[in-house]
Amino acid sequence: MTKDLTAGNPAKLICMFSIPLLIGNLFQQFYSMVDTAIVGRFVGVNALAAVGATGSMSFLIVDFVIGLTAGFAIPIAQTFGANDKDKMRHYVAMSIYLSIALSIVVTILAVCFAKPLLELMNTPVDIIDDAYTYIVIIFAGLCTTVLYNMVAGVLRSIGDSKTPLYFLILSAILNVILDLVFILKFQMGVAGAAYATVISQGISGVLCLFYAIKRYKILHLTAEDFRYQSGSIYKLLRLGFPMALQYSITAIGIMVLQSAVNSLGSTVVAAYTAASKVEQLALQPFKTLGITMATYTGQNLGAGKMERIKKGVTSGMVICTICCIISGLMIFFLGDALVGLFITPSPEAMAVIETSREYLIAVVPFLIPVGAIFIYRNSLQGLGEGLITLIAGMIELVSRCIVALFFTSTLGYTAIYLATQAAWLSAGVFLVIVYYVKMKKGRFISC
Repeated sequence: MTKDLTAGNPAKLICMFSIPLLIGNLFQQFYSMVDTAIVGRFVGVNALAAVGATGSMSFLIVDFVIGLTAGFAIPIAQTFGANDKDKMRHYVAMSIYLSIALSIVVTILAVCFAKPLLELMNTPVDIIDDAYTYIVIIFAGLCTTVLYNMVAGVLRSIGDSKTPLYFLILSAILNVILDLVFILKFQMGVAGAAYATVISQGISGVLCLFYAIKRYKILHLTAEDFRYQSGSIYKLLRLGFPMALQYSITAIGIMVLQSAVNSLGSTVVAAYTAASKVEQLALQPFKTLGITMATYTGQNLGAGKMERIKKGVTSGMVICTICCIISGLMIFFLGDALVGLFITPSPEAMAVIETSREYLIAVVPFLIPVGAIFIYRNSLQGLGEGLITLIAGMIELVSRCIVALFFTSTLGYTAIYLATQAAWLSAGVFLVIVYYVKMKKGRFISC
């Protein structure tokens, strides 16, 4: 079930590796949408707005964790590509140390600062209590997020993109069942949705871990693998922290944007929440390709095949462009219907749908720049260029914040989608230019 991405047709390998990832990401997005839809339909629009108001905070913390564990996976992919299994197992062991420490520190900080962050973001008074209830439960369960993403990252590094999919599907099904039980039967409101997410992901992570240990002998670690080496810890952090910070910087920009949205009232918050869910669904093919490109470039760098990396990245961008067209058509023709899933029909719901449509139609032409972000950013990450991706995140942050902070008061809701357009375009152009400059020089350091 492991897959060597250093031999064979790059385009075919990228597609075959990406398909299970895409299905998994769609299921992950699905159960996130189910949370929102059940809350919006059975608890109310204010509850929908409360969950939506926490979206950027969740993005900030959860994606920091995801970025860090993804960074830890890069040396594992590189050493697997170089056929150095002993060193690969050592990096897995050091990643376990770091992941445990990460879970403890981030969980404590996130729970302590949840309420102040909601207040700082101008969360409307009528939804702030529900928002706090939801997000503090999600943050308290961060260890489940760390567990699943660490195991999934290791498996993808050795070429197995199917196993994480199977357990993600299980998590999605469990989440739906628990949502219905906690919200409809036990009337737990937004807290029920949060508990459903944490429990389902925890079960998925534990089962994925046990399966990986049983299935792969190359992942059977010994006491020697766990011998602490500061140099290995440094290499993991050198790749993990820039990726985590890049994710977090993007999230900070979205938090600023969410603050601007919050200032426009609960109806606009609900509309932006629903539109964001549809947007995230449309972005899943790009995120999938990004994960694939990090593994692909990491393995091929370890094998010393630079020309193959160039061919693979070009193929990845062609596939991404096709996905952009499909996603754009989905938003254009199905956007209203998808937004309608989150709310019970009513006069207020029609205002939410119309406001959501305005945002979605505005971002469709900018799907190719955001697709380029995922392809070139993750390719550079696989090549060990963490600092470059961090700079790209800062460019995205500055672009989004300038528009959101300085134009919302005059342009209102229009500034919200202009901020997204500016962020995607500026970061995408920067990454494309830097990638080609770096590839021309051809100096990368393999682990």
